[in-house]
Amino acid sequence: MDQSCQTIKAVPSWLWLAGVAGISIPFLWTEFRKRQATRSLGHKQHDFTKKPQQQTVAIEPLCSFDWTKQDPLRPRPFKPTYNITMGLQADTISNLIVIDKTYRQNIELRREIIATHGKTVHGLVPEGADSIRELYEFLMVDYLPVRYPTLFQLSPDKMVMHNLATGKSFPTRAVEDLDQSLRIIAETVEDDFFLLHETPEGHRSVAFVVCFASGFDPSEKLGQGLKDIHGPVPSYDKIGPSMERFFSRLEVGRVVKRGNWAIQTHPNMFAGEGKHPTESDAKYDDMAIDIEQTYYRTELQALSRLPKTRAILFSFKTYLTPMTDIKAEGSGEQLADAIEGLKNGNAPGMWVYKGGSRWARKVCDYLRS
Repeated sequence: MDQSCQTIKAVPSWLWLAGVAGISIPFLWTEFRKRQATRSLGHKQHDFTKKPQQQTVAIEPLCSFDWTKQDPLRPRPFKPTYNITMGLQADTISNLIVIDKTYRQNIELRREIIATHGKTVHGLVPEGADSIRELYEFLMVDYLPVRYPTLFQLSPDKMVMHNLATGKSFPTRAVEDLDQSLRIIAETVEDDFFLLHETPEGHRSVAFVVCFASGFDPSEKLGQGLKDIHGPVPSYDKIGPSMERFFSRLEVGRVVKRGNWAIQTHPNMFAGEGKHPTESDAKYDDMAIDIEQTYYRTELQALSRLPKTRAILFSFKTYLTPMTDIKAEGSGEQLADAIEGLKNGNAPGMWVYKGGSRWARKVCDYLRS
């Protein structure tokens, strides 16, 4: 067997942990386990902060992987009643980055968004420099060419990584201009991310790439702490202290994930100029709702700790599914129940925050028709 397609055991310097930092709903990763060889803990209580017993992890190469034939995952994390919780599912480092047949078109879109929006979608503060370098080199050398050897290949001297899908080649060490390094990451992987450092006041954002923002300007989050980042989120105070403690206790070597969902009435992956509605402007206008232009938006979220700088990496991949496809697959009734369930549970403000008061009536009627 080609050495590039053997299971690679990582040295302790890049043991990883992934998990969840955003506000979302836990869900079972049945399809994810089948297609990505993920080991899930289901609903069993588990201490994700406990150190792994073995101080090595294995990245499993996908030796025959053909990204052009890989269907996107279909995460459906909605529940009949919305409760704001930190529900987590175990995963492995091998599944940190998920690639499918939409890869090239999403990368091309990310390039366009960066060219148009510039530092609205990427940035750093000086304290984030070393963490950017660490993340960059991990992706370019240790992860992508190992996990996806048919898509990413290193030069013989390992100084350059070739992307066979886009035809682009990039250095495997972060360039001196760290904004440029962020842009390279942004057009190499589809996942957006924030890097956070722990401070006496809590965890603070020190760098980001968010090309597919929805309802917020990601540049406004740079330099902010978790509490301020989540300031507009209804009932965040119910889990905020627990999130800070969880972040502090995360150890290298564990992987957990979760999902988040929303509805949008346009096809844009980047919607950073819009803001989440408030009670004062949450008026219903079904004349403005075109079902053919309405989408189910979901994020596959992960939280990880970089082993050297110990920065927290919150990463997330965004999926858009036409509402017509949701109905066609047979999930219409369940999603309609979940939309109406935003008004219930322990965070009733989510109904307005997610825009339900604007579009829910027409969308739910369609899903149940």
